[in-house]
Amino acid sequence: MAASAGNFFEDFHVGQVIRHPTPRTVTAGDVALHTALYGSRTAVQSSDEFARSLGYRRAPVDDLLVFNIVFGKTVPDVSLNAIANLGYAAGRLLAPVYPGDTLHAVSEVIGLRENSDRKGGVVYVRSTGMKQDGTEVIDYVRWVMVRKRTDERDLREPHVPKLPSHLHADALGDAVPPLDIRAYDFALAGSPLRFEDYEVGARFDHVDGVTVEEAEHQLATRLYQNPARVHFDQWRASSSRFKRRLIYGGHVISVARALTFNGLANAFHFAGINSGRHVAPLFAGDTVFAWSEVIDAQPITGRNDVGALRLRTVATKNLPCTDFPWKRGEEYDPSVVLDLDYWALVPR
Repeated sequence: MAASAGNFFEDFHVGQVIRHPTPRTVTAGDVALHTALYGSRTAVQSSDEFARSLGYRRAPVDDLLVFNIVFGKTVPDVSLNAIANLGYAAGRLLAPVYPGDTLHAVSEVIGLRENSDRKGGVVYVRSTGMKQDGTEVIDYVRWVMVRKRTDERDLREPHVPKLPSHLHADALGDAVPPLDIRAYDFALAGSPLRFEDYEVGARFDHVDGVTVEEAEHQLATRLYQNPARVHFDQWRASSSRFKRRLIYGGHVISVARALTFNGLANAFHFAGINSGRHVAPLFAGDTVFAWSEVIDAQPITGRNDVGALRLRTVATKNLPCTDFPWKRGEEYDPSVVLDLDYWALVPR
């Protein structure tokens, strides 16, 4: 019997539901390695005592560690033969995850579109991550370009799902218990800024840069049990367009998110993804910089402990963000690798 070569574009159909192997118990070791890889410093996720004082059982697992673990579950079935992961939408963090929780994932194919060159196509999936008791902890839509087995024309009608431009603020916050915000120590958290201090239109150059190392991005991708060949197989990559292994997009998001601490230290909860685009590939040796803009600020109905900031974080490669590079007309600046529109929760 042959080992699986993974699914190609022809193997997907709209309405298909896939239960992904294998369940993954999140441990304190995973949390420590995630911190070592990205240097995340938000107080709620760093300190059991800080988190307990607010109303958590203990420090919750970093939101992007949850996202990347669930994402990794989907890769063998959805994107083992990916050309590139393209974008995200309608993502929500739905419940806190703690060390000791076990995560598994299910995806539904919600759209298909063949590329004009017939060498691949775009697959749209809605993926949901759940804990051991069935509690949904995250759901999101992503679309990925997947290779075809042959260059024969796909005779199916293309179906591109209609996705919301953004999530409403009242759809957020389920992963944050009611907080005793009087216990929130702003000095220990690293910033005096509350929700009301952020103005729409405010921009932050997060200043620091992080150079991504070859072993580092592969170690991170393995942490999430993501086996996509484009991130590991240099022999195969040598015959590709870029001649190099691509860095996993979730690694780029996590690097950029960690950089935002300088300016957004109290944006402690990554609550939802409105849209995200991997604008250009990143490779080992590139240095990532980031800047963010507040594009909306909304209270959450029924909550006076936290408010929601809608943020655009733009990550660049090999260009500091002093001048906030983004687009030149309709085209992205050549330095931009990530354009992420998301909600984060901030104490009021």
